[in-house]
This record gives sequence, C-alpha cells and structure tokens, in this order.
Amino acid sequence: MSRSEKVTFAGSTGELLSGIIDIPEGPVKGWGVFSHGFTLGKDSPSAARMCKALADSGIGMLRFDNLGLGGSAGEWSEGSFSHKVADTVKAAEFMRSEGKEISLLVGHSFGGAAVLAAAREIPELDAVATVGAPFSPKHVAHVFDTALDRILSEGSAEVDLGGKRVEIRRHFVEDLENADLTDCIKQLHKPLMVLHSPTDNTVGIENASTIFQTARHPRNFVSLEGSDHLLTGKGQAARAARIIAAWADQYLDAGSA
Repeated sequence: MSRSEKVTFAGSTGELLSGIIDIPEGPVKGWGVFSHGFTLGKDSPSAARMCKALADSGIGMLRFDNLGLGGSAGEWSEGSFSHKVADTVKAAEFMRSEGKEISLLVGHSFGGAAVLAAAREIPELDAVATVGAPFSPKHVAHVFDTALDRILSEGSAEVDLGGKRVEIRRHFVEDLENADLTDCIKQLHKPLMVLHSPTDNTVGIENASTIFQTARHPRNFVSLEGSDHLLTGKGQAARAARIIAAWADQYLDAGSA
C-alpha cells in the first residue's frame, strides 16, 4: 500500500497551493503530477483513487488543489485555464526541486486539457495520459451557459456547479475562448494515452476521437467501457489508473526514485 505526504508549493500567482504526494511503498518506477477536473480538487474520488492506484503500481503522484480550492490559498474566481496550466508546470517544478523529476502527467476532464497544454513546458516529461478530457477547454462553458450573457455584460456571475456556488468572471470566459489545444497536441512529441468512456454524458466521446486524431504517434486510445465521467463507480478510477500504469511502464526512467 502507498503512503501519503502533505506538501505545499507556490503556484503561478504566488499563492500557496496544497498538495498530496502518494508515495509507493516499494520501489519507485517514476513520478507524476495529476491535474483534477474543473472544481473537483485533489481529494475528489477520481483524483484520490487514481493517484493511490498509480502509487500502488509504483508511480508516485502529486495531486494538488488549484487556486482557491480545497486547502489552497487564493480566490478560485481569480484563476483561469491559463493559470491551471501554469500551476501544473509549477507542480512539476516543485517535484523537480524535491528530487522527484516527473515522467508522467495525468489529467482528468478539464485537467486533461490542462496537461495537454502544460506538457511542452516540462522538459523531463516522458508521457501524458488524459481521462475524459475535452478537446477544447471552452467545452466547460456549457456548465454555466445560462449565465454567460450576465458574466460578459456585468463582469461576473455566481453559478451553481454541482451544488457548489462559484463566481465566474469575464476574464475566465475570455481565456477559455482563446485557448486552442490543436498545436499543443500536434507538437506534443510525447507518448499520449487517451482514455474515455463511450457513455460519458458530460464530455462526449467525440472529444477523445478529436484528441486522438490530432495527436501523432506514439498514441493510444482506451475505451473505459461502463464508466461515468467522474469515475465514481466502484473500481472505475483504479481501473483507469492500472491501465495508465501498465502503458506508462515502458516510458518511465528506471531507478528514478
């Protein structure tokens, strides 16, 4: 069984971000960073279960709360997709400073889009995996589209996201509009694994198809048959993690512990 260690590091805005490193009990095959979904946080079932399962497979993982979420400082409404990408790079820099250079980036949902954008800023990276990721970051706007006019005209609006009231500001929407992953995916120059459920009702399977078609080899696609978007069903997150671990094994730097 893996063990967990709490850490903090400075994000791209200077605020302290709260993280957990899931550390393998036995030999470490490599290290990675996990980027969580839209407002989910490091302790969400998908993040916690996937990272623990990856650690049980020998890959130590840092999962962290983005700006203003969970234990991290700052205001979530001050952030943006660009901040999320920059903080993913900062997480990799933190791991490097701890003597744990990362080989693997894993992103779930909105975090999947973030790791695709962050990958080229992390030179030591060996492989990237996305789970339920949108091809376009602005896909996430559908969850607050009823408030979009008010956000753009008034500068901000409070919206309900799964029972959580959050403020969405105009700069967040504009940043999403400007985000284009096409070049990031084409120029990834890293092995990519795309995992997606064909019955994902939040981010449709066509997103996975477009990411896969845009990417260059080596690329892999795995259908997470029977899984929901949040991977909350029994064993869903752990199964995705085991698939990623088995695939990533060939790319990890042996003896990087």
